[in-house]
Amino acid sequence: MKNKLLIIWSSADEEVAKKLILLYGSVMLPRGYWDEATIMIWGPSAKLLAEDEELQERVKTVMQTGVKFNVCVVCSDDYGVSEQLSALGIELTHTGEMLTNALQSDYKVITF
Repeated sequence: MKNKLLIIWSSADEEVAKKLILLYGSVMLPRGYWDEATIMIWGPSAKLLAEDEELQERVKTVMQTGVKFNVCVVCSDDYGVSEQLSALGIELTHTGEMLTNALQSDYKVITF
């Protein structure tokens, strides 16, 4: 069985993004902490990411390690940032369904 992690990034706090989500995100696969990892952008974090070029660069770096990113399509549409986040390589998805599936399977789920 694979060790799989789902991080739900909902905070609009830039320090939470830098010092927790993207810092841990950048090392969790290269160091072998997890076999698979996904960062789910949900709520105000979508707006924060769309407006912050430094965070966008950090997300690209984390993606290069193999971490998958997706964003709540309803939230990104509400904030008017779907095209911008999609252009970064972030998958637009219905996160409620994905979260439910993760909780009902073998994923570990943490929220920031």
